[in-house]
Amino acid sequence: MIKFKYVILYVEDVEKSMAFYQNTFNIPLKFITPEKDYGELLTGETSLSFASAALANSNIKQGFLSSQSAEKPFGIEMGFTTDSVEDLLEKAIKNGAVLYENISVKPWGQKVAYIKDPNNYLVEICTEIQ
Repeated sequence: MIKFKYVILYVEDVEKSMAFYQNTFNIPLKFITPEKDYGELLTGETSLSFASAALANSNIKQGFLSSQSAEKPFGIEMGFTTDSVEDLLEKAIKNGAVLYENISVKPWGQKVAYIKDPNNYLVEICTEIQ
């Protein structure tokens, strides 16, 4: 059996990064290592995980591109659905996100907005597709 189990974001400060997602999206903590260099948040069967850049560098010997706030975000996004895009967008910005694309309504009626999280990762905040 094969299961998609987690996504890991490489960040400078694991605790601070996890706190943003916990406080903004109400995601409960699964665990964090005593060294505070790796942690997971419970998002259902697939967890949203965070590893320190130092830990990632020790595992990925060939290196990787790090997310820099002065650059455009990577060509991937995480998506969170909500009944109130306006309220969640406001909460995300209050918690340290940067507005990347303001709310728009798609031809099929879905409201969508984009933020950059405090680590420059792209996050979509939207209503469910009906």
